[in-house]
Amino acid sequence: MEPTKESHSRMLSDKEVIYALHTHNIRPDSIDKYLNNYEEHVNLIHSKKNELNCDLVGSWTVEVGDLDQAIHLWQFTGGFERIDRTQIVLSNDQAYQRLLRERGNFLRSRHLQYLLAFSYWPRIVKREGSNIYEIRSYRLRPGTMIEWGNNWARAINHRRNNDEPFAGYFSQIGRLYNVHHIWCYKDLQSRKETRESAWRSPGWDECVAYTVPLIREMHCRILRPTSFSPTQ
Repeated sequence: MEPTKESHSRMLSDKEVIYALHTHNIRPDSIDKYLNNYEEHVNLIHSKKNELNCDLVGSWTVEVGDLDQAIHLWQFTGGFERIDRTQIVLSNDQAYQRLLRERGNFLRSRHLQYLLAFSYWPRIVKREGSNIYEIRSYRLRPGTMIEWGNNWARAINHRRNNDEPFAGYFSQIGRLYNVHHIWCYKDLQSRKETRESAWRSPGWDECVAYTVPLIREMHCRILRPTSFSPTQ
C-alpha cells in the first residue's frame, strides 16, 4: 500500500450519496408477517420523501445462500448529514417506532452497513419483468481497496454482457473492507451463460488473477425481488 494524502473513499467514489444495506435474518415462521411489516415501513418512509430525501433502491429475499434472510438497499442523497436528519425525524415518529417494535418479533438478527458506490460502476438502472439478482460479497485484506478498485475499473468492461451489472459498493461503516457487487440475470441458466462468456473475453482472466490474492473471504447469495421492490 502506497502512502496517500487523500482518503481511499474519496479516491474510489465521486458521489455524495450514501447507501444503507440492511441484512435481516428472519424467523422461518414469520416471513410473511415480516414482509407485510417492511412494506408498510417502505410506504411510510416514502410518504416523508420531501423531509427525509431517501429512497429504497431494491428489496430482496435470499433464495440460495443464507436462507430466511432479506436484504434492503436504501439511498440517501446528501451524505451523512441526511442520515443524521433521518434518524432524528424517525426517532420521533410513532408509526415508525411501532413498526420497528413489531418487526423485532419476526427477526433473529440484523446488520447494517453504510456504503459508497464505486465511481467506475455503471449507473443504477432499475429493472422490470422477472429477474434474479446475485450479491457477491468480499472481505478484503486491509489496505487493498485501492488495488481492488483499480483492477475492477478494468474488469467491469468484461462484465457488461446482457446488462448484468446492477451496483457495486464498498463499506464505510459496519464491517470494513467489505465489497458488494450486485448483478442482475433473467434466471440461473442466463447467469451461467453470461459468466462463462466473460472467460472468453481477453483480459478477464488477468483481472481475476490480480484480485483473488486481495480476498480473505467471499460468498454469494441469489436474491429474488420482493413485491414492493422498486427494481424487479
